[in-house]
Amino acid sequence: MRDMQNLFLLSVKDFLTMQMMKYALMPFIISMILMYTFFFMLAGAGLDALGSMHVESTQTTIQNGVPHTETLEAQLEGTAIMKFLMNHALTSWIATFLVYAIGGFLTLYVSIIIAVLVLGFLTPFVLKELQRRHYQDVEMIGYSNIITGLLAVVKWALIMVVLFFLFIPLYFIPLVNIIAFNFPLYYFFHKVMTFDIASTIATKEEDHTMKFRNGTDLRLKTLALYLISLIPFAVFFGAVFYVIYLGNTYFIGIREIREDEARKIAGTVEV
Repeated sequence: MRDMQNLFLLSVKDFLTMQMMKYALMPFIISMILMYTFFFMLAGAGLDALGSMHVESTQTTIQNGVPHTETLEAQLEGTAIMKFLMNHALTSWIATFLVYAIGGFLTLYVSIIIAVLVLGFLTPFVLKELQRRHYQDVEMIGYSNIITGLLAVVKWALIMVVLFFLFIPLYFIPLVNIIAFNFPLYYFFHKVMTFDIASTIATKEEDHTMKFRNGTDLRLKTLALYLISLIPFAVFFGAVFYVIYLGNTYFIGIREIREDEARKIAGTVEV
């Protein structure tokens, strides 16, 4: 527990340095611009759909043995129902509130995805700064490139979408629906965050060892960071802190793995 507390305080100190604050501005600015654009486009489209709805129906009747087909087209914008909904203060407010609430909800989740993707480009710079400050004895080897990284992100994104559809029956169960809706996005969040950091610092074998030794600890940390991201705007301000916190975790873990490997080699040589 004390080690986790010390690691958290160390990460906070690293985050508050001038260089890290500069890095933090980039995902903040880019994510905010994209999110505000997405939010108002989505909400505006929803209100337009409420204000204007096209309906088309076809009816076939038989007269004297001869079928007759009639097509009816109507625009609900001018009907009494739509006028009532949009012209009365209470119903108009409720409709607008629902549209913007749903838009805000979707915007929050999309913001997490965008922030994580933007961080992928900043991760090497943040980790190099951490290495310079605390881990000059830990070489950053890495095992990935842009192509393999993009393929991995696409794969995890597809799995996330599939999970969203598979969990649809669970969305109607109270409390369970909260877990069911967040699990696919947490899966994507965990995979991308740990991959970006591990593939920059470690070899693939060291990454496997790290996950074998500290898999539960890593999942608990990414889960805590994901829950923080659900707080509106938190992901904008704290995205770089996520990399710092998990980066410190990986640097310490990889250092221990390499020290253990060095002791094994030394023991073999002595024998």
